[in-house]
Amino acid sequence: MATIEFLLNGTPKQCDVSPDTSILTLLREHLGATGTKEGCASGDCGACTVSIRDPNDPQAGFLTANACITPAHQLNGHHLATIEGLTTEDQLHPAQQAMVECHGSQCGFCTPGIVMSLFTLHAAQQNHPTPLTPERLEAALGGNLCRCTGYRPIRDAALTMQQIPWEAPPWFDAASTRVPSSPLSAPADKHASLYIQPTTLAELTAARQRFPDARLVAGATDLWLESTQRLEELQQLIDVSRVSELQRIEETRFQEQPGWWIGAGVTYTQLEPLLQTHFPAFAHLLHRLGSQQVRNRGTLGGNIANASPIGDTPPVLLALNAWLELATYEGTRQIPLSHFFMDYKKTALAENEVISRIFLPQLTQPAMLRVWKLSKRREDDISAVLGAFCYRLEEGVMRDVRIAFGGMAATPKRAPGVEVALEGQPLSKASFQAAQQALTNDFQPMSDVRGSQHYRQQAALNLLERLYLTLSAPNQEVMLHAYAH
Repeated sequence: MATIEFLLNGTPKQCDVSPDTSILTLLREHLGATGTKEGCASGDCGACTVSIRDPNDPQAGFLTANACITPAHQLNGHHLATIEGLTTEDQLHPAQQAMVECHGSQCGFCTPGIVMSLFTLHAAQQNHPTPLTPERLEAALGGNLCRCTGYRPIRDAALTMQQIPWEAPPWFDAASTRVPSSPLSAPADKHASLYIQPTTLAELTAARQRFPDARLVAGATDLWLESTQRLEELQQLIDVSRVSELQRIEETRFQEQPGWWIGAGVTYTQLEPLLQTHFPAFAHLLHRLGSQQVRNRGTLGGNIANASPIGDTPPVLLALNAWLELATYEGTRQIPLSHFFMDYKKTALAENEVISRIFLPQLTQPAMLRVWKLSKRREDDISAVLGAFCYRLEEGVMRDVRIAFGGMAATPKRAPGVEVALEGQPLSKASFQAAQQALTNDFQPMSDVRGSQHYRQQAALNLLERLYLTLSAPNQEVMLHAYAH
């Protein structure tokens, strides 16, 4: 057990919780705050949505999170807002009032989570007033499922709430609220249950050396499913979310290449501005990667370390020729990402190593990146097949071709035969037919619930065909994009 201190709707709280306690369990079973509901227990439905802010960062706003898969210990020193705290005296929060006026609730089970997503959107709009575009509204509500109402009245509520007068209570102001908290330090017994939060890379690697059996946790968007879905105990956890070196994005050069070192603890939400500016195709993929709640917590390093063959970011990073920095208490080493994935869920990471940074090389003109993801649902779904294509097209000839796929092998994997078939070749039907033939030799995908072997093979061939059509007739890309969804 460890003691955590945090604010709950402006009120200081101190709780003793076990390592595998989620925020949802903490609220419902320890604090009696039952407004937050459990729906799927896997971070998909959004019924358990809460909002979290770091009061020690005056620039930080409230961010949504799925309470069912977020460790309670990550609240230590933070501010948690739930559905119970939004009403002040006799006044509903504008998100609540708008849901009433627009008839946005029926059975009500999903409503607390929807209101918390709207609350977070409302708070962001109050701090930085900007036009509420359909894309932004879709991102804010994309992680909240409702089986009763349809989404029109909920959308109406989102558009209405900004016009409802409201006076924020004092605890909404980050500058006026601080949370007295103590670091979660390691116990004397290395075999005892533990949840520790190192704040430096040196502390993290020392903890990794001392507790070799402990699991690393960042956003917990995948790890926590072992608790909620498999009902396994998570008794020794090292939380990397507060390691300062893992939170940085640094523009630099590595091996004579300009680019960025991205800390392994950088979340997708934090990464998005960089990708929007320099890798728009990668940024577009983020909106297909889970929900806003997941993107607020999930990290780039976690997606890599998970080593899933259907992880969304590794194929893109492979196509961009990314590198990893791996750290131990003795020092660091750098390896190409292409050398990291060994077999299904097996990596080159040594027992006492952690991923500290990812080097993302800059795309220089006329290099291009295209990323296409195929899944059963357009939003908030896992890939069946994902293709990432990086290349230069110079005077009608393909150069520097790097192509990677997810969902086609036991690991995310480059397509070496396809790359050879296209490198230095003219943009022609014959070249891409040769590449398609090479692809059948590069991959022998498996069948599972997301797609059969035949489907995956044909889908990957079709993505190559799409690349050819896009390059040979650019005006067809809009039509192809529409059909892809």
